[in-house]
Amino acid sequence: MARSILLRVALLFILCQLGYTAQAGSGFADLKPGPHGVGFRVVQQYDYARSYRDKTDLVTGKPYAGEQARPMQTLVWYPAQKTGTPLRYADYMRTEATDEVLGRTEAEVAAFMDGRRQWATARLGAKQAQAMLAQRMWAVPNAPATTGKFPVVIYAAGGGGVAHEAADLCEYLASHGYVVLASRSLGTRTSLMNFDQEGLATQARDIQFLLSYAHTLPQADMTHVAAAGWSWGGLANVLAASQDARIDALVSFDGTQHKDNTVAVSRMRLTVPWLYVQRRPESVRELSANDMETSSILLNEAKYADLYHVVMNPMEHLDFSTLALRVAQPDHFTEYSRAEVETAYHWTCRYTLEFLNATLKGNAAGRQFLDRTPAQNGVSPHMARLYHLPAQTDLVPTQAGFAAALAQQGFAYALEVYRRMQQQDPTFVLPESALNTWGYQLMRDAHDLPAALAIFRLGTALYPGSFNLFDSLGEADENNHDPATAIQHYRRSLELNPQNSNARQRLQALGAPAPSTSAN
Repeated sequence: MARSILLRVALLFILCQLGYTAQAGSGFADLKPGPHGVGFRVVQQYDYARSYRDKTDLVTGKPYAGEQARPMQTLVWYPAQKTGTPLRYADYMRTEATDEVLGRTEAEVAAFMDGRRQWATARLGAKQAQAMLAQRMWAVPNAPATTGKFPVVIYAAGGGGVAHEAADLCEYLASHGYVVLASRSLGTRTSLMNFDQEGLATQARDIQFLLSYAHTLPQADMTHVAAAGWSWGGLANVLAASQDARIDALVSFDGTQHKDNTVAVSRMRLTVPWLYVQRRPESVRELSANDMETSSILLNEAKYADLYHVVMNPMEHLDFSTLALRVAQPDHFTEYSRAEVETAYHWTCRYTLEFLNATLKGNAAGRQFLDRTPAQNGVSPHMARLYHLPAQTDLVPTQAGFAAALAQQGFAYALEVYRRMQQQDPTFVLPESALNTWGYQLMRDAHDLPAALAIFRLGTALYPGSFNLFDSLGEADENNHDPATAIQHYRRSLELNPQNSNARQRLQALGAPAPSTSAN
């Protein structure tokens, strides 16, 4: 009896080891795993800071009594110990059942999966569909995490896409030492994405929610964060990076470039390294047929980003989703074969890995990979082209760029640097209120009185009619033990606004007569 139990235990151990050995082999598109195992978990949570459901269901018109907060079911891939039984591709598809309605019953999930099997069968046939659903992946559900801290990658799905659409890439990155998070691309108020500025802002906020959640993960190195995404998600991550300085690098897979969609993205705030991988180039005739305005393209205008632009000639737009590739019909592959398209996807993942290694990990081999031509890296001739557009080294015309320049050159040169930045970019303007606030922050928070004086002086030079800036400059003069200059500035403030009681009180305290109102 004891020997029988030992044999069963030994057999189970061997099967587990074989299971992980299978996982450790080449993946989709012949991707090779890294040194880590891959763990996977599904976190069902809500963003309670935002609503998703109205009190009236927008589809049925009936009253809605369920949870109104935004559902944010989160898929997490992470470096793990090499143990356990990997999941099947059907397990990824199963997560779709609860990516909007988190509390579905097992019976509802089973019914959903029946529908997905029928969908796959209709496209591939019963035998091939079953093989796809049964495919062994790399990830092991809830596998023990590897010790250490790892850079974080937030993945944004294409418009309306499911969180696992790039599961192969996410597993690949996790095996090479990254924590990867993704959620479904939901619209602002329904499951279908609204392709407008509100929908874009919604997905950008989803990225920020996942970034916030990543802070709770013990493995996450939040000092090194990238945002990646495909199509609509490949633009939403750019918007997020232009608004959130915690994002250190960008990866966009054929992100939309339509002028109307990119209006909200501040070109001047895009200052991080950016890998943009696109499908085969389209002719001007094709672009025009698709209503693509070519005179203003974000890729050309993001001149302060260190841009690596890769063109994958065999790939169409849908080919960046391995879910779409798995069910692609034979007639989808015309000029290039399925094998060539999958090879291009392999290199897309490889470029992503090396770019992240170079930018987030400071890896010299990754930087060398980016510096070589695709052919020098082993890519088949005519499959890919790489364009490197280094970031311009000029001063970045934003308040942050201006402050950085003053920190380096000295606040005494504020007006000179400001004029130079305006020559570089005539749209660069620091509002009166921003300068006044900045001066007080320097004086009261940073305790840097000389810098505060320089900013207030800059403000009065740029806005000579601002009574408030002259009043603030007078206060800074007082703190600088310069009453004579303070009196001059308080008097100028009163000349501009005789109702400024603070300037009148300060002049009285300094023993100086206020200017007569008749002078105005």
